[in-house]
Amino acid sequence: MPETFVELGSVDAPSGVLVLGMAGWIDYWRELGRPLSERAKAAAAAASGGGHLREWLCEAVAVPAAADRPLRVRASTSPSPFDEEPTIATLEISLGRKWPDSADRSVPIPIGDLPVDRCGMVIGDAVGLDAWTGMNGEPADGLADVFYWGRYADDAHAEFGGERIAQYGVEGPHGWLDLPLAEAAVRAAELTAWCDRLHGRGLVVSIDKHTDYHRFRRAGWRHPLRAGAIEVGGCQVLGIEWDQGDHSMRHRGERDADQVYPVTLEADEAGEMVMRWAIPPYDFDDEDE
Repeated sequence: MPETFVELGSVDAPSGVLVLGMAGWIDYWRELGRPLSERAKAAAAAASGGGHLREWLCEAVAVPAAADRPLRVRASTSPSPFDEEPTIATLEISLGRKWPDSADRSVPIPIGDLPVDRCGMVIGDAVGLDAWTGMNGEPADGLADVFYWGRYADDAHAEFGGERIAQYGVEGPHGWLDLPLAEAAVRAAELTAWCDRLHGRGLVVSIDKHTDYHRFRRAGWRHPLRAGAIEVGGCQVLGIEWDQGDHSMRHRGERDADQVYPVTLEADEAGEMVMRWAIPPYDFDDEDE
């Protein structure tokens, strides 16, 4: 039975090199000596047409891609063992290049494998991603979001207000979006002090600065597959977050537990080159054995 794909969006790669990498570690490449773009360009120049990058906990694959057009990203799905909701089974990225006449279209070209990062995955231009700000970075816009939840959230809402922030199709925590950093810090401190004074515990308060890591997660709040596009380094980048329950049941342990999935170059129906990352569907029959 042929796979049915849904559109996730598009990315661009003006440098001519496209990267699929682990979102939690994109900003660490430069801390390890050489920027991601330099490593990715070398991998993309390999005879296979792309390559796998790995150092410490950082992993990515890099391939040549058309620099002059948007590159479509789509996915097929399979049921999650956590809640049986659709989750990504095959990620396919159009590269805007013709399949080589000398290569057999029926034979995929392997270029490596990747684990599913608990923090999500990112697809984008190699040079653009050099500017990525991770979860511990500082926001370029000077803004942050504040959330609170827990046993005394309703009492806190009566005292401080705040909107319900819808996430992933359900009511999310109370909070405020797009606050200046100083105001966000004051708001969070007031909530924490109030809870400490009256209850001691029972309220969780979070400040999420507008780093690229937080922005891509926020962009996916309303997408059924948790995918969202943001601009990074002047390029359109697509991020995909994983449901934590699904990750724990299917991908927990990641590379150390050999939970890795193949990345290949293949020809689509029109003879265009695509990069595919294939995650096998969960075998529900195994639960009965």
